Amino acid sequence: MNDSALHDSILHIRQLQHSFATTGGQLRRSLCIPELSVRRGELLVVTGPSGSGKSTLLNLIGGFLSPSSGSLLLNGKAIASPGPDRIVVFQDHAIFPWFTALQNTAYGLRGAGMPKAEAHAKALEALRMVGLDSAANLYPAELSGGMRQRVALARALALSPDILLLDEPFASVDEAGRARLRSELLHLWKRFGWTIIMVTHDLPEALMLADRIALLLPPPHDLAHIYDISHARPRNIESPFFQHLHQELFSAMKADSHDAPV
Repeated sequence: MNDSALHDSILHIRQLQHSFATTGGQLRRSLCIPELSVRRGELLVVTGPSGSGKSTLLNLIGGFLSPSSGSLLLNGKAIASPGPDRIVVFQDHAIFPWFTALQNTAYGLRGAGMPKAEAHAKALEALRMVGLDSAANLYPAELSGGMRQRVALARALALSPDILLLDEPFASVDEAGRARLRSELLHLWKRFGWTIIMVTHDLPEALMLADRIALLLPPPHDLAHIYDISHARPRNIESPFFQHLHQELFSAMKADSHDAPV
């Protein structure tokens, strides 16, 4: 990798490996990435079959797991623990049912010591970004699945992270909700220039969103390929280019899915 690419990167991964102990006491490798840099302001989608290490990668970047070997550098500094510069939005949204949308969105800010009035003002602005300021005083039980996921996204945005980590963020939402969330995510990403790393098993979604797609396959293959996609958005994924890329990704995932651990 040349010096210019390293200079433009916000996250640099080198010789990264993660292994876990099986019930028999043996070490099994779950992920190996020789080298990967994430460019500042890009939307990188990570895809692959079950057992390929997608969520493990996010957990390593988030600081929830420690690598067995290798390095993860964020802005040139080693990732050693979770931090507000990396916020994860999970598939199940993980918002508190006893808090309103506003209280949920302000939760991280209050935990960081921000005064209540300031935290609520910033949280309300984050809800406005995702089109939910009118629902600020509603509880999760009063919101649809898509709205609850938008609250989770607003909570992450309120903290202004350097990297937004999305782990199958739209998987529990119906197709109409997914389409709206994808559109909103792209709008916000373009507006604020965020760096986003998103895990999804949905290939059309990956093709619609990604600047680059990192394909992970179960060991021993690991990081199999990175696809650069320079096409403007919105994209016609029925075009020959995207149909060919979809088939290439699908074939690679299908061929190696039998290697995934049960």
